[in-house]
Amino acid sequence: MSGHSKWSTIKHRKGAADAKRGQVFTKVIKEITVAARSGGGDPGANPRLRRALDEAKANNMPQENVTRAIKKGTGELEGVNYEELTYEGVGPLGALFVIEAVTDNRNRTTPELRKVFDKHNGQLGSSGTALWAFDEKGLITVPKALATEEQLFDIAVGAGAEDIQLNEEAWHILTPRDSLEEVREALLQAQLIPASVSLEKVPKTPKIVSETEAEPLLHLLEALEDHDDVQKVSADFQIVDNAS
Repeated sequence: MSGHSKWSTIKHRKGAADAKRGQVFTKVIKEITVAARSGGGDPGANPRLRRALDEAKANNMPQENVTRAIKKGTGELEGVNYEELTYEGVGPLGALFVIEAVTDNRNRTTPELRKVFDKHNGQLGSSGTALWAFDEKGLITVPKALATEEQLFDIAVGAGAEDIQLNEEAWHILTPRDSLEEVREALLQAQLIPASVSLEKVPKTPKIVSETEAEPLLHLLEALEDHDDVQKVSADFQIVDNAS
């Protein structure tokens, strides 16, 4: 969690999710259902559903689970009536959090998330508390072995990407929200298959914290991620070595 990557908390979230496969399945199924309900069951005409299906494939989800989730979303099968909610809050050191949730009972979810914040010395806020501090960007990861930086620069930036960074074993490509699908398609045409394609909330001005200072923030982040109704958590802190 050290270094200067603007995506440090995104990397943490993905790593934590990977360690909880059963929970991942539940979250992906919810996303497929909601995506199919909002944009239809054809992934060719529904980018959100296409991204959710890519996530299902990356996590080796059985096809029958995927098909059932799509049918529940389109109404072909009876399913739970999910509601999408966005929560905003403040954690230790004034760090800002945005929580994207999918729930069948907001009267359960809201007080439970308030309790999580309270337990970790934070506060669940009202609308406008934290969203202002983030831009929504596209994030595409490509395995390091598939391409050189020069190749990716030519293909991705040529299609509208803003930035490319190497993080451990993968290239992270940042795009404007509206250019995500165009960059994804350019990579596919070049036979560079992304490992993941997602929309992420990236902090405009990250709060720099040391690894020691970050501990309570990471505890809050993990507790929020562990909640069954939470799909994604975004935070505006960035962890660096020896931050003052």
